[in-house]
Amino acid sequence: MAMRYLLGVDGGGSKTFAIITNEEGTICGTGLGGCGNHQLHGIDHAITQIKRAVQEALVNANLSREEITFAQFGLAGADRPYDYGILRPALARLGFAHWDVVCDTMEGLRTGSADHVGVVLVCGSGTNAMGRKADGTMVQIGGFGYLYGDRAGGQFLAQEAFHRAIRSYESREIPSLLPDLVAKRLGMGAIQEVIDSYLDREIYHVPLELSRVLFEGEQCGDQLATEILATMGKELGLAACAVIRRLGDLDHAAIPIVLTGSVLQKGRSEHLYQALTAQVQADYPQARFVIPDIEPVFGAIMLAMDQLQIPVTQTMLELFIESGDRTR
Repeated sequence: MAMRYLLGVDGGGSKTFAIITNEEGTICGTGLGGCGNHQLHGIDHAITQIKRAVQEALVNANLSREEITFAQFGLAGADRPYDYGILRPALARLGFAHWDVVCDTMEGLRTGSADHVGVVLVCGSGTNAMGRKADGTMVQIGGFGYLYGDRAGGQFLAQEAFHRAIRSYESREIPSLLPDLVAKRLGMGAIQEVIDSYLDREIYHVPLELSRVLFEGEQCGDQLATEILATMGKELGLAACAVIRRLGDLDHAAIPIVLTGSVLQKGRSEHLYQALTAQVQADYPQARFVIPDIEPVFGAIMLAMDQLQIPVTQTMLELFIESGDRTR
């Protein structure tokens, strides 16, 4: 029988990754594009970036679209039926005979749950929480920004870092390293210079990278930075508990809570993690927490394998972990 090839695509707010493997899990080609979230810059931009990543992967793998047995798309912004009504017709134009699209949260859950059951918390530039039961029932909490109840994600942290740094500088908060860290990160000498510059230029948004100063502050023992990270950890815990309650409780002896996204997987804040786990285990002491070593795009490959009833072996998982650097 001819070798089968699978395409996995992970489309996020800043980057889109595409990867092609064969049915044995061997990587054949990879591709990179820009923002794949249609909610941020529109469907035409998102599809252009997805197509760019896919085409690069196909060229690197020396394969045609017709040779792809199954294509699995995992996209940020695939949240509601309205979104799928936009995404499905656009993705259909890419020309794959057999394909599916899910929210990128499902990629994350698949990388940390062998049976694709449990709760996944996503905390990258934004945030999302979703749960899935064995019968396929799914519940989503958040994912639509501060106005709709979210108080987590890298962009939220960046805003909090700026906001709280100014308050500390003006003595409306406890003394902190944040004013100096924020000024340095923005390439200025002092926080007052930052304030004057932003007001003069009428700037009302801060760059995502400003979130990093909180992790720097935490490492230096800064109380205010630690407090902000712990507060967000509690918020993520509240989201996980809400998902479990709305699912009607998961019939698992130990509910897996899969933690994905750059803030959770790469930031690794001790105080954030402690606050998150304490919040969940106060209501669900049986919960266990999983931080996957596998990049989300391999979650799309694993979902494609599920579609084709290809068992995901331990050897494959080890290969995906070792190959993670290729998708960063």
